[in-house]
Amino acid sequence: MSLHIVFVSVHVKSGLEDAFRKASLANASKSILEPGVVRFDVVQQTEDPARFVLVEVYRTPEDVARHKETAHYLTWRDTVAEMMAEPRRGVVHTNCFPADEAW
Repeated sequence: MSLHIVFVSVHVKSGLEDAFRKASLANASKSILEPGVVRFDVVQQTEDPARFVLVEVYRTPEDVARHKETAHYLTWRDTVAEMMAEPRRGVVHTNCFPADEAW
């Protein structure tokens, strides 16, 4: 089975970029410790610093569900909810290369 990869696009309200980054880095640093999480990246757009992408790589779809039950995810979700300029959007991808074992 291929890795389960989610790209989450986030547009935050102007002036809240630092607060969003701080909350997201706290979540990411704990998420990467979950057994089913392969990677959990937080990237910020250079041209428009109010736009972020979270790149979440899980071993299985079930690992995504487990992640969404963790205390750190629930804290992140509640903390950033009012920071969003628009609803976040997650798009699921399937790994093609490199092979899953190379991650």
